[in-house]
Amino acid sequence: MDLQRSEDTEEQIEQPEHIQEQDIRISPAEEMPVDGPREEESEQLFLPWDRFSAWLHCICVVGFDLELGQAVEVFLNYFPIFHSIFQKTSICYLSFPDSNSGCLGDTQFCFRFRQAASRRSSLGCFWDHFDRDAPVCLKKDLGHFYGYVYFRQVRDKSLKRGYFQKSLVLISKLPYVTFFHSLLKLIAPEYFEKQEPCLEAACNDIDRWPMPCPGKILTLPIMGVVMKLRIPTCSDKPGTSQLVQTTMSDSLVSIVLPTIHEVDLFRCFYPVFFHIQMLWELVLLGEAIVVMAPSPAESSDTVLALVSCIAPLRYCSDFRPYFTIHDSEFKEYTTRTQAPPSVILGVTNPFFAKTLQHWPHIIRIGDMKQTEEMAKQMKVKKLKNLKTLDSKPGVYSAYKTFLNKDEDIIKQLQKGVQQKRPSAAQNAILRRYFLELTQSFIIPLERYVASLMPLQKSICPWKSPPQLKHFVQEEFMKTLEKAGPQLTSRLKGDWIGLYRQFLKSPNFDSWFRSRRKEMMQKLEALHLEALCDEDLQLRIQKHTEVETVDLVLKLKDKLMQAQREQLPVRAGTMTKLQAHIESVILSLPDDLQGILQKPATP
Repeated sequence: MDLQRSEDTEEQIEQPEHIQEQDIRISPAEEMPVDGPREEESEQLFLPWDRFSAWLHCICVVGFDLELGQAVEVFLNYFPIFHSIFQKTSICYLSFPDSNSGCLGDTQFCFRFRQAASRRSSLGCFWDHFDRDAPVCLKKDLGHFYGYVYFRQVRDKSLKRGYFQKSLVLISKLPYVTFFHSLLKLIAPEYFEKQEPCLEAACNDIDRWPMPCPGKILTLPIMGVVMKLRIPTCSDKPGTSQLVQTTMSDSLVSIVLPTIHEVDLFRCFYPVFFHIQMLWELVLLGEAIVVMAPSPAESSDTVLALVSCIAPLRYCSDFRPYFTIHDSEFKEYTTRTQAPPSVILGVTNPFFAKTLQHWPHIIRIGDMKQTEEMAKQMKVKKLKNLKTLDSKPGVYSAYKTFLNKDEDIIKQLQKGVQQKRPSAAQNAILRRYFLELTQSFIIPLERYVASLMPLQKSICPWKSPPQLKHFVQEEFMKTLEKAGPQLTSRLKGDWIGLYRQFLKSPNFDSWFRSRRKEMMQKLEALHLEALCDEDLQLRIQKHTEVETVDLVLKLKDKLMQAQREQLPVRAGTMTKLQAHIESVILSLPDDLQGILQKPATP
């Protein structure tokens, strides 16, 4: 781990894209079996900084230079970073609030940016094994990085500018916003006081952490403090969180995190909570949305709240919690020559009020600190009324909702405000409402897609697995009459119209691809199990030597594919089939045995 000043960093970032294969470090964890080693063995397979790289890509310090503006001052990473100069500039600007935000003191927010080039991590196989157990919303983001920022701006007469301005930034693939903000609260104040040695100590602590493994309760020591948390799994019941309990042995634990990724939905939506149902529809359908807020903190929290409101469905379009005019996608997202893309942008610069005026849906957020007054803006405003960032908070859109407004949830939340119900309780009510609404919508789709699966009795071990039936939109629509969302939701409205629009959206496309992949893997697993139950010795008696060799090669390929894709087969299937293959090989002449027993190349 090297601590690099900005001059060294510049040289690294400008290195050419073509990196030779031998330059890439391979961890012993990369060579482990697909099924993974035992936990005690896996701890011995990591190289220095492998654990650090599982949690963080790098740590940056961005300061303000009177001549250069924002500039990277310190760069900590376990492995040479591959950002372009353009991306480096974006990171610098994304790490500071806009000048109009007036953020004095300490401010925390996050941003998200595209990854320039995808290179396989030295922990690739290891991560494949653990990432499959994570919920869809918490899987590693393959195409983007997250930046978690702790920005400090305080008056300092000793500096020419009159202010101390600096950001500590954690860059990661993991969308653990609550966790990384909590981590920054521990590291950043210490860094601003003690500088670089503090960062090096933090990095050494992080490299001693266990891997971010879903389902396990982790204790993470950092700079004299111990954090305790649990990463959810895909098998957790949606809407529930398994609380991390403190025990007698936790005397050293200082911080227990109830969640690693959830934001406070009620606080984020409070300025516009009369329109929460409409916002849910817009996010569900992948509509282009821009959030205009007074600071990056409110901007990023609101965008993350929007993305999470359709959970457990994954939002599959692009989203930028904090977006600036210096972002590499600025021209792409602000052009008027084509319709706005399916993306959610969070902005604070007044320039965007004019630049994005043609966008169909604009959410104007006021200061979230002023939550004592009851939100009064009930009507959706016309876009032509939005001329500056100083316009009143509200939703500016010409969108007509498909579903009738749910007055009950509005009254429940209003009553909570009047009775000063705790924010955590209001958040829980709103989160449960969104969950039930999404589940009511997605259950009919799940039921129909499950019917596309061939019957198990149609699987023949000596034929290719049967194909899935095609998704036929009109057939699905017919199922809604008797098995639609009315079975689980009291809401009335044009559900059919909402489904038709959803089937055209990126969210449906991604969801269906994922479900189709799961079902195809299940078919392959059932086919493998059927092969495993066959008597191969009896089968080869009816075949020539050449046909037997061909059968062995095909079975070995199928076994390797099953291991590579981690097919959901019943316990012992792989071992049993491997034993069958070996017994067939032993029945062949010695020269063929030698050839067939050579390990196959993956």
